Amino acid sequence: HQEGSEKRVSLFLCCQPGFHLQSRRKSDCKKYFGYSDVSLAALRISLELYEKLLKVAVKGHQKAMEKVAYAMLFGDYMNQNITKAKEMFEKLAIEGSPKAQMALGFLYAAGLGVNSSQAKALVYYTFSALGGNLVAHMILGYRYWGGVGVPQSCESALTHYRLVDVSLTGGSAVQRIRLLDEVENPGSASGMLEEDLIQYYQFLAEKGDVQAQVGLGQLHLHGGRGVEQNHQRAYDYFTQAANAGNTNAMAFLGKVSEMWLIYFFSVFFSPSSSLNVFPYKRIRFSLCSHYDYVFRRHSGLVGNYELALKYFQKAAEQGWVDGQLQLGTMYYNGIGVKRDYKQALKFFNLASQSGHILAFYNLAQMHATGTGVMRSCHTAVELFKNVCERGRWSERLMTAYSSFKEGEMDAALIQYLLLAEQGYEVAQSNVAFVLDQSAKIFSENETYPRALLHWTRAAAQGYTVARIKLGDYHFYGYGTDVDYETAVIHYRLASEQQHSAQAMFNLGYMHEKGLGIKQDIHLAKRFYDMAAEASPDAQVPVFLALCKLGLIYTLQYLQDLNVSASC
Repeated sequence: HQEGSEKRVSLFLCCQPGFHLQSRRKSDCKKYFGYSDVSLAALRISLELYEKLLKVAVKGHQKAMEKVAYAMLFGDYMNQNITKAKEMFEKLAIEGSPKAQMALGFLYAAGLGVNSSQAKALVYYTFSALGGNLVAHMILGYRYWGGVGVPQSCESALTHYRLVDVSLTGGSAVQRIRLLDEVENPGSASGMLEEDLIQYYQFLAEKGDVQAQVGLGQLHLHGGRGVEQNHQRAYDYFTQAANAGNTNAMAFLGKVSEMWLIYFFSVFFSPSSSLNVFPYKRIRFSLCSHYDYVFRRHSGLVGNYELALKYFQKAAEQGWVDGQLQLGTMYYNGIGVKRDYKQALKFFNLASQSGHILAFYNLAQMHATGTGVMRSCHTAVELFKNVCERGRWSERLMTAYSSFKEGEMDAALIQYLLLAEQGYEVAQSNVAFVLDQSAKIFSENETYPRALLHWTRAAAQGYTVARIKLGDYHFYGYGTDVDYETAVIHYRLASEQQHSAQAMFNLGYMHEKGLGIKQDIHLAKRFYDMAAEASPDAQVPVFLALCKLGLIYTLQYLQDLNVSASC
């Protein structure tokens, strides 16, 4: 990891105290690493903090050792050193650290610094989960759900996923970026916004640029692209643009104000109950002054569930997701209205369509217990898995992506590997992609089999490209023996279940050549035609393939005529 180490040392020099006195060095750092002044200052603080943690860890402090060991494992603010990280984890595991036990389970599962052993991984994961480690519970939930190293058991998966309810505390909105899609579609806007770009828009907004104010308002309203959701900042930006006469900003301002009103009624009218898990502590904004005035003047409103129901119904009718959620909660608990589980299910489903995490959580609880709906372990597990994957640990997806963009392939790979263990399909496909590219952490004879494993897991979760990759691996013999029959099976699954144009084209080619399937020019043409219908991008290659197929058919026809004439 010579190149990565040199880059990290250079970055450390950029962040030394006094670096601001050397304009040439600062400009080089900003150009080479893409960091702004604020980012470099924050990074310098983090580096200094980890230096102090290392000194404390050497003296045997458990929490410091955990922090340093994970930093060495992922290459966070320290040179990546898996061997030293493993040694520290082993010492911590002896002392009973659940975090260290989980890490050792990961190392044995991935074969990092040790010989791969799924049995040892399972033991460490189990002890870590018994110690209350939520990531270990999530890993075990995924393993029992997918039958990874253990017998498949929906009920066991449900047990583990239900214990990860702390994921409701959430975190920053995380963009799930597929590396393969980004490489093949470089113009797509799937990635995170660069911090310098955000600061540029902030500069424009401060100078009175209305479009920048509206854009930043929308970004903070919804979150994503590496920006944390912040309704107060969204309100401020929309207010600035609205004061300048922008009608779009006025509309968004109305939306934010109505959202606040819904939160107001949620806080003061919604009863606390086992199902009503509304995250009061996540309200990071202040209510509008006129809402406070209404509450002070009409203190009798507290506990007026009929009025709350009225406002929630109006909000739900207009499609506001929080109104739908709270209306579902009131129907579930029978507060201000007759208890009606079917209505509760209806409104939770509506809220879930907008991606509301609490709606998914409530639906998962109802399917798990069979409340108002036929009990379905499979549906409950899928819903709980969705909720768990929005926990704070999902922010690791962003740090892994940053490592990848900075060229630190091994650091990105290890982070994606841990997320893949937790069941993130995006991480599984990204692991396979990085292994396909230039990861050096494994030997060459291990790379393709490991990539094949992760393509398999991603395909099992419904990722079409992964299914096609499995066909390609068996077709070319990457990480496995050449097996045309198995390749046909994967292409057919991608074609029938996900209507993939690429899979249809590949099936046409295999019918044309008779590879793994009976040669049939007519079926080949049918699959080529289906590929052209499924995707406009396939029309040119299909046209060329059909020209070739027509030539082959003509030659075969002439050959048959010659044979008939000679007879």
